[in-house]
Amino acid sequence: MKAFVYNGDKNFAVTDVPVPKAGPGEAVAKILCASICGTDLRTYRFGNAKLKTPITIGHEACYEITEVGEGVDLTIGKRYIMAPAIGCGECRSCKKGRTNMCDALKSIGFEYPGTFAEYIRIPAEAIERGHLIEVPDSVSDQTASVVEPVACALNAQSYLKIEKGDNVVIYGAGYLGCIHAELALMQGADKVIIAEISDKRREKANALVGSIEVVNSGEKDYMDHIKRIVGEAGIDVVITACPAGITHRQGLELLNKNGRMSLFGGLPGENNYHLDSNLIHYKEASVFGAHASTVAQNRQALEAVVSGKLDVQKYITVFAFADVEEAFAALIDETAEKAVIIP
Repeated sequence: MKAFVYNGDKNFAVTDVPVPKAGPGEAVAKILCASICGTDLRTYRFGNAKLKTPITIGHEACYEITEVGEGVDLTIGKRYIMAPAIGCGECRSCKKGRTNMCDALKSIGFEYPGTFAEYIRIPAEAIERGHLIEVPDSVSDQTASVVEPVACALNAQSYLKIEKGDNVVIYGAGYLGCIHAELALMQGADKVIIAEISDKRREKANALVGSIEVVNSGEKDYMDHIKRIVGEAGIDVVITACPAGITHRQGLELLNKNGRMSLFGGLPGENNYHLDSNLIHYKEASVFGAHASTVAQNRQALEAVVSGKLDVQKYITVFAFADVEEAFAALIDETAEKAVIIP
């Protein structure tokens, strides 16, 4: 079968690899659709020294079970999504249901071979711990493949307690910035503002999300612009959905006293000291991290799509597997919001 393999040092190639077989407790699935995550894009552009290579990356997908191993209660031919961050099931975090915080976390596309391939082996740990969630017939393959990042946004917002009347600023107008905006509106936020430096992304966010304000964070006075939009009410919640450290500092400056902030977007490199601790102290601000998602949050994300409350299909641009590098290029030049690959 064909797989898009990372060989280290920013080297990728479509490679022939053996079709996996299901051992006891395992399954094999056909990848119906796989979407490209921001982490995949960073690896493609800058490499990732933490990955043991060669490895197939990718962790957002819609799966169809084609083979089951001994003791596996999954139905061949059924479609599933999978929460890709798999905990050990035994540590303190796992026992609290926070499997994404597991001390020995293993993830699809990182420790396990990923989804940019024609087939994938589903680890026994994922099956045993209930990480596979059946996809209803009403949800398309493409839509199902982009549900997992919604769960990551839900994880971040679970700490923020967005409610009716809140004003929210989101840095970044990529797929997840737009999803954060939609989720904030679903929670009853009053004004939702996306701050984005890219002209293309601002234009797309305006067209795709609706009921939001979009400002150019590249302008010198953009923070004054935001303040004029919200008036004396100020900003209750800030979400940084982009890999730019300056948004941490500026977002904290915008935040109201007793405001809440999610450092959702990871930053490249080690020089990540961008927060003014005195501002956190005197504002009594709450600053939260966010990493991956739980199985329960993946179920919640799928339900939001099934119910019609959240339309993710509108963000998708589809590419054939043979054009996988074109898909990455489209994300880099911002002609695609969410790239989905069909093997």
